[in-house]
Amino acid sequence: QVQVVESGGGLVQAGGSLRLSCTTTGLRFDGYQMGWFRQAPGKEREEIACISASGITHYSDSVKGRFTISRNSANSSVYLQMDSLKPEDTAMYYCAAAQSFNSRDGCGKIKSWGHGTLVTVAS
Repeated sequence: QVQVVESGGGLVQAGGSLRLSCTTTGLRFDGYQMGWFRQAPGKEREEIACISASGITHYSDSVKGRFTISRNSANSSVYLQMDSLKPEDTAMYYCAAAQSFNSRDGCGKIKSWGHGTLVTVAS
């Protein structure tokens, strides 16, 4: 059974940093692309970062230059380093394993979702 578990969310002041972690089990990790998504209150879930199985990255314009996605095959984990946080980054952040990737759109069809971790950025 595939499990995707996020951690690292919390409350941070604007301009601060947080690092989210996502650990997977039951998944052939090296065969999947991994993505970070977020959903703010009253808004649709959006993809913000994706990393292919080979390490190619894709970012949404809203986080490009501030967030960095990385992956570690040794512990089947993916990370999201978030710097220069803004109040509009406040959202539930989700990790997901995807079956495909392209450099224009990022992650494709999602295989498994995590349950999310809440990030709150205070002004």
